[in-house]
Amino acid sequence: MRLDKFLWFARIVKTRSFAQAMAAQGHLRIDGRPVDRAAAPVRVGNILTLATHRGNIRTLRIDALPVRRGPPSEAATCYAELTVGDGTGPLPHPAAHKVS
Repeated sequence: MRLDKFLWFARIVKTRSFAQAMAAQGHLRIDGRPVDRAAAPVRVGNILTLATHRGNIRTLRIDALPVRRGPPSEAATCYAELTVGDGTGPLPHPAAHKVS
């Protein structure tokens, strides 16, 4: 499934054109690799990192590919929000834990 379509179907962004602009501006990463095109494919199990318009960083694991833009309750089942410290999120950068 296309990245912009996933973001819109899963209700992470309000419009598909906004998802395309995020990709073009380099605000998206799939499995740690920068994405510069909205047509990049996403699959179940991919880790998606995005910078929001408010400057926050969100990390999501894709759990399912939606078939339509359904209600928010249905869209929320397509991904899991990952956070540092809960055992499921990405590890912090090694430089953040310097030992002297």
